[in-house]
Amino acid sequence: MNTLLGLLHTGMRTIWDLLPIALIIFGFQFLYLQRPVPNLKKVLLGFFYVLVGLAFFLEGLELALFPLGKTMAAQLTDPEFLGIVHTENIHWLDYYWVYAFAFAIGYATTVAEPALLAVAIKANEVSGGAIGIWGLRNAVALGVALGLVLGTWRIVTGYPLHWFIISGYLIVLIQTVFAPRMIVALAYDSGGVTTSTVTVPLVAALGLGLAHNIPGRSALIDGFGLIAFASLFPIMTVLAHAQIAQWRAGRQPLSSPEN
Repeated sequence: MNTLLGLLHTGMRTIWDLLPIALIIFGFQFLYLQRPVPNLKKVLLGFFYVLVGLAFFLEGLELALFPLGKTMAAQLTDPEFLGIVHTENIHWLDYYWVYAFAFAIGYATTVAEPALLAVAIKANEVSGGAIGIWGLRNAVALGVALGLVLGTWRIVTGYPLHWFIISGYLIVLIQTVFAPRMIVALAYDSGGVTTSTVTVPLVAALGLGLAHNIPGRSALIDGFGLIAFASLFPIMTVLAHAQIAQWRAGRQPLSSPEN
């Protein structure tokens, strides 16, 4: 009964959140364009599907993903699990299972990200197949995985967040100068699509769980910031992927002309 009430409450919040979007779309269509909506029944049915899907998804986050992320962080940082007797002598190397979990969950959630799949398919279509779907998804997923490893290491060590972000974007600016022009805009967009429905809940829960369970860390100061790493590093890996592909193409010997 509590689950049904929670789902109903989430559904009402979802309707309230989607209402401005519907008003803008239909308002422009009827008041400004002054044309009927093509396939109105399908559009309304699609809105209904979105409403139901979001309600179930948001309720699932509250029931499963958020608690699971916090539980995993608590278990991975448990001194008994790490084999640590004196908690005051903890070293950042003792949290190697945290880094492994961050890499695995970052890669897996990004590959499963619907927004990334949509962008990869469109990029493949627009480029005429020059940009592979799986190549782009793997490059972005690797970036998120590496970013989460560095982000969790930052939480463990307690180093300031801004130095990592500033240094990362300086690297991105240098890469942008030397990367193929056709990939730059897509690389920057690839960083944004990672902050979507699947990745963000688990990443946020992991960061907050780590900061809560590691001695001397603040959930507010240290717990947030992982999503910034998950958005920054895919830009680096996509640009690097394009640069490596360009370098390899330039090294291939030219075929001799036929006589």
